[in-house]
Amino acid sequence: MVTTEMRRPPLRLTRRGRVVLLGFFILMACFASAVLLTTASRAQDRPTGPAPTTVVQPDDTLWSIAGRAAPDRDPFSTIAEIQRINDLDGFVVYSGQTLVLPR
Repeated sequence: MVTTEMRRPPLRLTRRGRVVLLGFFILMACFASAVLLTTASRAQDRPTGPAPTTVVQPDDTLWSIAGRAAPDRDPFSTIAEIQRINDLDGFVVYSGQTLVLPR
């Protein structure tokens, strides 16, 4: 019994294949470095200087203060952040009280 075994030739990359593969790796490296550079630059854009504050006026509520401090944000999340920053237990603020506002 003679078995004839068909062997496939080993995989070879042509010159064009090597150029395409090298180009792909260079493109991926450029993309990765661009992503790293943009996220690193965003991480350094922290606001500097003192945090904004406000003094509570008569008839002010956390809702009205949140509306003035961040009119484009959700008032509920702004109120929660004001409470967290100022260590407030509830929703009561007093006239003359100074509150630190979120940036």
